[in-house]
Amino acid sequence: MEANPSVSSGRSGLTHAEPLIIERSAPGRCGHSLPASFGHPETASADIPSACLRSQPAALPEVDEMTVVRHFTRLSAWNHSIDSGMYPLGSCTMKYNPRINEALARLPSFSDLHPYLPASHCQGALQLMWELAQYLAEIAGFAEVTLAPAAGAHGEWTGMKMIRAYHRAQGNPRRRVLVPDTAHGTNPASSKLCGYNVVEIKSGPEGILQPEAVAQVMDDSVAAIMITNPNTLGLFESGIGDIADIVHAQGGLVYCDGANLNSMMGVARPGDMDIDVLQFNLHKTFATPHGGGGPGSGPVGVCAKLVPFLPIPRVAKKEGQYLLEEDHPQSIGRVKSFYGNFAVMLRAYAYIREMGGGGLKQASQMAVLAANYLRAKLEGHYHLPYPSRSLHEVIFSDQNLAETKVSTLDIAKRLLDHGFHPPTIYFPLVVHGALMIEPTETENIETLDEFAAALLAIEQEAQHNPDQVRAAPQRTVVGRLDEVKAAREPVLRWPTKD
Repeated sequence: MEANPSVSSGRSGLTHAEPLIIERSAPGRCGHSLPASFGHPETASADIPSACLRSQPAALPEVDEMTVVRHFTRLSAWNHSIDSGMYPLGSCTMKYNPRINEALARLPSFSDLHPYLPASHCQGALQLMWELAQYLAEIAGFAEVTLAPAAGAHGEWTGMKMIRAYHRAQGNPRRRVLVPDTAHGTNPASSKLCGYNVVEIKSGPEGILQPEAVAQVMDDSVAAIMITNPNTLGLFESGIGDIADIVHAQGGLVYCDGANLNSMMGVARPGDMDIDVLQFNLHKTFATPHGGGGPGSGPVGVCAKLVPFLPIPRVAKKEGQYLLEEDHPQSIGRVKSFYGNFAVMLRAYAYIREMGGGGLKQASQMAVLAANYLRAKLEGHYHLPYPSRSLHEVIFSDQNLAETKVSTLDIAKRLLDHGFHPPTIYFPLVVHGALMIEPTETENIETLDEFAAALLAIEQEAQHNPDQVRAAPQRTVVGRLDEVKAAREPVLRWPTKD
């Protein structure tokens, strides 16, 4: 079966081949008019120490300006982004980011602020941060929120540091942290970095953590449980209340990974579920571009008894003025230079103000609806390992295609031929051959129908012409890459001539 590019995001027609720019180099070719003395060891300024000057010119490509412009323009056209197509990555919430937020983040009165300005010169920025913390506390049901952490995993680490400080203040930092097998992968790492031994708990047959399983391993050596809710299967942990009671009865705390808050903001509040600590992912739930290493922001909300341990400085409001406070003796201290990633906070603030409480609730409802719409479209064609209705994301697997020898990786590669970025694959680890799909609330029904049609076509193709699927991708600029060889034998430097 020949792949048909989708209406909205497929590629057809003229596609430029583009080698490495070093391969376009020609001796003596130049695209600049820098002064002769620029960087030349014989004529460079005497102010530059000789030890800092090269004895030979750098091995840079020798190309003209038009070659440079066309090279990087073509590469940019190859790069998939949320502006060019759907990003169905589960647990990543790659939703569209309103452009008005980008414009606000670039206002000179914000973007030109120097971090060493005194509080009296940046009252507007401090007010925005203070109000954002209040909004987040209200949305999730916590006593206070710190905006300092720079990303989700950084927020996890910050939350666990506060848990350790709390237990130390009680006279015993404790030794262990419980982590379900359906939690996010960074949870064990965050616990380990804070000095804890991680105890994995298996989820039940329905993909939900059973309170009985927690009770079996819970004792006074456990500092906390780190639970993702909804979990990485997209399922709501319906036993969360009983689990919190079990943990609290032994003096432990409950940490909730808030990366999936996109599924229930405005509908339910983690703080009302007896959660003690939660990190927000502003770069997921609250619409900031992310991926490729940043930017991010991971504020942390805490219950009242953990407020003394929040990192410093803290944004405060006193007598109508906003300031950064440092005098908190039980604080875990600074977790980042200055105070968080301000531009990300600004985008989140604008998003919350524009959406309002009703809008945030509707966003959650639409995210859940979109995931279950795809579930209904694909159920019966792809294996569905857990029958319970999911929330913001749905997990399929390649189990029903085992006889065809078409794998999850083959399906992902074939989706490229249909013009779609693949979903998350092989995660969560509790599902063999997992396809984790999260459409978010920002994709319209036409796009969802096209995506579902592509997956249905691939399933049929796998049944009747599996070799075609295993040979994918065929319509992309390059074909199937040897990813194992790339990982084991990376080429990090272009070979130079002797």
